[in-house]
Amino acid sequence: MSVSPLEIVLIAPLAPIAGVVLFWFIQLLFIESQKFLLSKIKSKHEPLCRFTNFLGILFQTMCHALGFTITRSGISSFYISVHYGKVAPKKKKQGVFEWMANGFLFVGPFFIPSSLILICLYFLISDSFNTSISTNLAISHYSFAGQLISFGDNLYTFSEGFFGFLSSIDFLHPGHLGFFLLLLFLGLGIRPSYIGEKTKEKVDMIYDLKNIKNNLLHKPVYILILFLFSYLFFYISILFEQTWYVLLFSVLGWLSIIAIAAMIVTHLFLLLIKNSDEIKGQWKLVPYIVIIASYVLARTIFFYFPIEHLKSASIVIMILSTFATLFFLLKFKSNKFKTKPTMKPLKKVKSGVTDGPRRVIKQ
Repeated sequence: MSVSPLEIVLIAPLAPIAGVVLFWFIQLLFIESQKFLLSKIKSKHEPLCRFTNFLGILFQTMCHALGFTITRSGISSFYISVHYGKVAPKKKKQGVFEWMANGFLFVGPFFIPSSLILICLYFLISDSFNTSISTNLAISHYSFAGQLISFGDNLYTFSEGFFGFLSSIDFLHPGHLGFFLLLLFLGLGIRPSYIGEKTKEKVDMIYDLKNIKNNLLHKPVYILILFLFSYLFFYISILFEQTWYVLLFSVLGWLSIIAIAAMIVTHLFLLLIKNSDEIKGQWKLVPYIVIIASYVLARTIFFYFPIEHLKSASIVIMILSTFATLFFLLKFKSNKFKTKPTMKPLKKVKSGVTDGPRRVIKQ
């Protein structure tokens, strides 16, 4: 397959960048959906919403502090509350250092918290980090399609191991349980939701994109330099016949996949809360009891009657039992599936019999 030199020099380096941007936009959509669910349960679960605010602002403030640390600006004060967080630099720096610190503030919360999960995963599923590709690479590998395929292969290998681990996680193992709770906290606080207190301006996906756009366009020359360094790194990878360039962006793709998976778990958690709230009385606690009881019962049964993939089977039983219980309670202990009472038909008026005085509307 012939590849033009122009494609290798100018177009091919954009393939992994486009892949990362795509997954980042998917992440943004999940964030907006999660904020919508939080707004629906706010009236009955304001403490939970305040907790998600705290987690989100904590992640954001820590990212800003990390930006000041890397740029050697130092930290003079660090303040965080449920609705507000602020980091003040010890040395006020301008130019590229200020631009980088703001980048950590606006973009960091999308990727840096996920790196905590990535570090944990390295010790749990190290096989999924195998991104070795033969060093005897054909020239077609450095085309736009070749780079995109390599990026997709790395994401597929990681996703296969990551979601395979999630589907067979052992909730009776303290390490696995702690990892799952960390994943849930990450999903709840991947971005601040600002629910529970009236804010001056709406904080949503458009607000985030405007902040990022303003930071990028404030110093467009820095963006140009960043692209030049990316292209230079791509050329170095070609020179040494390595996959360093695509691997760098693959890591960013892994972080987005982790964030998306965390928010999928969070969505299930919030949907359970939202639907349980519609059940009357103490019956609303039953689905939460079923989650624990069904899993423990399944693991107990499979301990005496072992089967293949018993951990995955236990999770499936837990999910199906919880869903069936929730559906049953919503049907019989709530008004969710009940229609409004039908209106009684009006009695027919016999001919010659008046139905009382009529109202007269004056003009």
